[in-house]
Amino acid sequence: MMGEVKFIQEEDVRLETTRARFSNVLQRHGKLTERLSRDSDKMIFERLQKEFEAARVVETREIYLDGEQWNDGLLATIRERVICCLEGARIGIQYETSFAGEPCEMYHCVLESKSFLEKMTVLEHTVPFFLPIREAENEFLSSNAMKFIDHVGELLQAYVDRREQVRLIKELYGNQIRELYHSLPYHMIEFLLHDSDCKVIVSLRYADLVSVLPTRVSVLAWPMHQSKKSLTGPATLSRKDSGVSGSQSDPARLSYAEDALRTMSLPEAYAEIVLNLPEAIKQAFPGGNSP
Repeated sequence: MMGEVKFIQEEDVRLETTRARFSNVLQRHGKLTERLSRDSDKMIFERLQKEFEAARVVETREIYLDGEQWNDGLLATIRERVICCLEGARIGIQYETSFAGEPCEMYHCVLESKSFLEKMTVLEHTVPFFLPIREAENEFLSSNAMKFIDHVGELLQAYVDRREQVRLIKELYGNQIRELYHSLPYHMIEFLLHDSDCKVIVSLRYADLVSVLPTRVSVLAWPMHQSKKSLTGPATLSRKDSGVSGSQSDPARLSYAEDALRTMSLPEAYAEIVLNLPEAIKQAFPGGNSP
C-alpha cells in the first residue's frame, strides 16, 4: 500500500511538472505571436493612418454616409467616378472598436478595383491575421460590399469585446485565477479557480467569431482532496434545486455558473460564480468538504 501511494505521488509530481512546462510554452507562444502580429500591423497602421488623415483634409475626397445610405450601386458609382477616400481609386474603411463605452483600437481595410467591371478586392488591412477577413472577402465582397464592411466590423468588435472581458477578469481577480488559456481570437477560453477547499474549471466555447457570449459552457468543481483522482465526467445524480449535479466521487457540474456565463459578460458572471460558490460546493459535497 505504501509503495502504491508513493508511486501515485510521484506520478502527480510528474504530471504537475509537465502541466507547468506546457503552460509556460503556451504563454511564450502567445506573447511571441502577439508581438510579431503587432509589430507588422503597426507599420501598416501608421502608414494608412497618415493616408486617412491626409484624405480628410481634402474635402472633395471625403464621403460621409450613414447606415442604409451605403449600397452596392453607390460603391459602383464611386469606382466609376474615381472618387474615394484614398489616392489611386481606393476605398478606405476605418473601424473604431470600444469596450464598456471606452474607445479601443482602430483598424483599417482598403478596397480596390482596377476597373468598373472588376469586382472589388481587399488590397491591404490591419485586421489581426487570425480573423477571417479573406473568407469574408470571398463570401461577401463580390456580391454585397456593405455586408462585407459590416461583417468585418462585427468580427473586430466581437474580438475586442471577448479579449477585454478576459483582460478585465485577470485585472480584477488575477489572484484567484490559475492556468488561464485562450485561443488567439478568444473564442476558446479555459481557466482554473481554486483555494484550499475546492477547485473549479471553467471552459467556454463561442459558436462563431462574432459572438460575445459563449454557446458551450462547462463548469466543474470538486474538493481538493479528490482533485488528484481520475475525472470520469459529470455524474448522473442531479440536484436541480441547488443548481449542482454530481456525486461524492465525481466532479460536480455547477449549472448556476454555466447559466450565468451564457447570459452575462465574463466579469459579471465571474462575480456571480464566486458569490454563490461556497453554498454550491456545500450542497454538492456535504460532509465537511465545503469551504
